[in-house]
Amino acid sequence: MMNIISKESARKWGIGLMSAGLLFGGGLLPSETGYAAASKTENKTIESRIVLKANGINSLQEGILKEGQAWIPLTFMRGVLGLPLVYDKKENAYMIGKGSAKAKLMLSSYGTSVWVNNYFIREYEGKLINNRLYVPSGLLNDYMGYKVDWSRAASRLNVVNRPQNALTVTTETYAKDRAEAFIQLDYPKISGLGNSSAQQAINNTLKESVMKFAAGAEQDISDRDGAEPKYTYDSGYVVTYNQNGVISIVMHQYSDTGGAHGMTNREAFTFSLKDGKRLLLGDLFGANPNYKKQLNAKLSKLLKAEDSYLGGFNGLNTEKYFYLKDDKVVLFFQLYEYTAYAAGFPEYTFSFKELLPDGSSPFAGMK
Repeated sequence: MMNIISKESARKWGIGLMSAGLLFGGGLLPSETGYAAASKTENKTIESRIVLKANGINSLQEGILKEGQAWIPLTFMRGVLGLPLVYDKKENAYMIGKGSAKAKLMLSSYGTSVWVNNYFIREYEGKLINNRLYVPSGLLNDYMGYKVDWSRAASRLNVVNRPQNALTVTTETYAKDRAEAFIQLDYPKISGLGNSSAQQAINNTLKESVMKFAAGAEQDISDRDGAEPKYTYDSGYVVTYNQNGVISIVMHQYSDTGGAHGMTNREAFTFSLKDGKRLLLGDLFGANPNYKKQLNAKLSKLLKAEDSYLGGFNGLNTEKYFYLKDDKVVLFFQLYEYTAYAAGFPEYTFSFKELLPDGSSPFAGMK
């Protein structure tokens, strides 16, 4: 998952934006918007229709198999899953979902970008197919609190409510807008945990990271030349895992101070809800005394195979650059750390089974 684009940059894409009525079907779009031709092209590449289910119950709506993956219409998410759906005319965007699992689809002639909590989801995008908006099923599975059971052989996709830890994630915002700079830093806050001290520890860690970024922004602003263009700073987050007494969160921190391009730093936090401890790789995979050696060998081979590899990897120098997904751990590196900027954040995914002895769980001590 790469994340090197700001929300403000996405707004600047706005050429020939779609109207709110497109979501629900209807006639072809006017050709001058640039979407009529695109719609026809999408129609020709549909591979087949997919039976959609919600918690095992058949729906009258259908998904689409396209480009080898399953696509779900927003109308299914609204009408069958019951997710709130709102169109924002000012931003030319649809918001669907709730809480920390609310996706924003920003529409432009360049495509439909997807954001969750002001966090750009690089690996997924929306598509206009038959004048309706669709999202990849993986978006629901990875970021919106559902488990997607997809059978290509049966052309059937079942969307199931995923059991989550008993807590609530809400968004806090630190914002300032003045002549020199625009700052909007969104970050998560946990509530509802039975252990108040663990909850406070988690929230303190998350807020501390954002406030450190804010302090750096304020220093940049105080040092700026008055002739420079307005600076921009923003941050956002996604919850990638919230089960088994553990929560995993990824945050971006983006700054644009007028250079050739903005810069993004990525932070990741995986916490034990039992005590609020920020977990390192060793806390999860310590049952394998050779986990770090194995990871270093795998990462060395994968990084050196990258076309944009700059050299310099001699092994992990931190155990913080990771986040969890279903039965997997994703390790990443920062921009420019070992690869060129255009490569974004290099990410490498490993299953728990690859790193642990048979029968072991990374969460054995978390509950």
